[in-house]
Amino acid sequence: MKTMMKLLPVVLLLLVAFAAVPQVNAQGIKIGYVDDQRIVQEYKAFQKAQQEWDLEQTAWEEEAQSKQLEIQELLDEYDKQKLILSDEKKKEKEATIRTKQEALDAYTRQVFGPGGTAERKQQQLLVPLQDNVTKAIEAVAIEGNYDVIFTVTSSGLGYIKEIYDITEKVLSQLDNIEQ
Repeated sequence: MKTMMKLLPVVLLLLVAFAAVPQVNAQGIKIGYVDDQRIVQEYKAFQKAQQEWDLEQTAWEEEAQSKQLEIQELLDEYDKQKLILSDEKKKEKEATIRTKQEALDAYTRQVFGPGGTAERKQQQLLVPLQDNVTKAIEAVAIEGNYDVIFTVTSSGLGYIKEIYDITEKVLSQLDNIEQ
């Protein structure tokens, strides 16, 4: 529904533009669409990038969990010993726990925060793939003399005839780009 709402102004603008130019209207418009979801599922480079992303994300999450577990163990130990600890030792253990918590918070921000390692890695993996998809769509558009090509997810448009689906051509073009 969101995608359809995003496309609605574009479609209306195109309809108004084509209605205003009689010769375009008389010749007809060649329209195609690409199923983004299918591209993601069938484009091998996307699958490879997803595997790489999953490995990285698992490593980051395991590191954060390890740090959290260490903090929890220190807290449990402190809770068991706090009645017999001197004020000086309590402050020392509290400072250690606080330092470890701050380190975990800093790690979390560094990796998962805005502009963090995860975001940069995602951009590093996705931008070249998105560029290739754009190039493939443009190549299919020029080769097939399309006037308009929409990219939609599986829930994008309410209805469109399958004859306008050029996803297979784009996937083929992506194979050519990869070689």
